Amino acid sequence: MLRTRIITAIVLIIGFLTALFLASAQVWAILTLAITLIGVWEWSNLIKLNQTQMLCHLAIASSLGLLITFASKTPLAPFQNQLVLILLGGATLFWVAIAPVWLITRKTCSNRLVMGGLGLLLLLATWVGLTGLHGISPWLLLAIIATVSIADSAAYFAGKRFGRHKLAPEISPGKTWEGVAGAMLAVSLYGAVLCYYQHYSLWLMVGLWLVVVLSIMGDLFESLLKRQAGLKDSGQLLPGHGGVLDRIDGLIPTLAVTLFCIYLPLFARFPVHA
Repeated sequence: MLRTRIITAIVLIIGFLTALFLASAQVWAILTLAITLIGVWEWSNLIKLNQTQMLCHLAIASSLGLLITFASKTPLAPFQNQLVLILLGGATLFWVAIAPVWLITRKTCSNRLVMGGLGLLLLLATWVGLTGLHGISPWLLLAIIATVSIADSAAYFAGKRFGRHKLAPEISPGKTWEGVAGAMLAVSLYGAVLCYYQHYSLWLMVGLWLVVVLSIMGDLFESLLKRQAGLKDSGQLLPGHGGVLDRIDGLIPTLAVTLFCIYLPLFARFPVHA
């Protein structure tokens, strides 16, 4: 199992880095949209949509994604910009104000329309984060993804070695406060290296800590959905890793909120990739 997991991870890393630095903005948008649509399909399964509902869910997500990708040079461009702002702003509002309460109370929402809409909002906002941050700089996107990956790995090993106090036993019994501390420590070291060699402000550390908190929330929220659906993994696409949502759960909050914060002063002139 561990060997399969490692092989899959290596293949994913090589493919991701190749696309990240070699693909054009439009090719990157299309590739990441395809991955996002797999995530939408898995979300549909988690909330128990039937086959027809799943196809409709996927069709809506595809249409909105293609609109955002190709409408910039058409009369639909103003609507495109507004849609991007709605996705990023709505996702940020959810993760900052709603998700913490949802996780604390462990509420179950059985309304498939609401949950389907939420999935579209969060996953398309994640995709916009992928394309928007890539448009600013592939290195910026890689740095954020690296932060989440470092935090996730450090939390796993610290929790396994020192874990005693459960973080959210009713949602994800394996996660511990010691794991959170390990994640914060590892990301702090990562941030210190960046600040030293790139001469960044130490305020970067605060931003990285917030990224860790958001990534943990994303992980816990997906775990809550899986537990309520009675599933161990969101899918079986990635051997040893589960589904797409299992791999990007920590990125779902971080990418959207990061891009929203970057463009917060520029609401009147929100730039969208070509």
